[in-house]
Amino acid sequence: MSDAAALVNMVELGRFRAELGANFARILGYFREDGIKSVEQIEAAMRAQSAAALVNPAHMLKGESRQFGAEPLADLAEEIEVIGRNCVERRDTPSDALEPVVQLRPLFEATLELLERESNPLVARRTAFGKRPALGYER
Repeated sequence: MSDAAALVNMVELGRFRAELGANFARILGYFREDGIKSVEQIEAAMRAQSAAALVNPAHMLKGESRQFGAEPLADLAEEIEVIGRNCVERRDTPSDALEPVVQLRPLFEATLELLERESNPLVARRTAFGKRPALGYER
């Protein structure tokens, strides 16, 4: 399995990209902005030991990640969300969320880098550079 396939389901990403068409780059920009904010909020909530403050940004990151086929990131965000919700119900501190929160930023950054690389139209052109196009006839 390639690194890309470990981070993003490329079939899902392709489907989502086809559905959005020209809007894909704009939505990816929103994902970047919202994701950075969510990761920062989750880290701040962890430092403050606030279970309630973990829930919303983790929930948002989970949903947006799934749209792009970024299942490992979505699963990690969901784990943080569930820990936060359970701690709120128990009126407990979210100490169990420390490990997943530590893993979150590197996973988000790697996923975002891959998504941006895959969405760059120059990437497709570079891979074909120097190759003769298939014309369907001999010259």
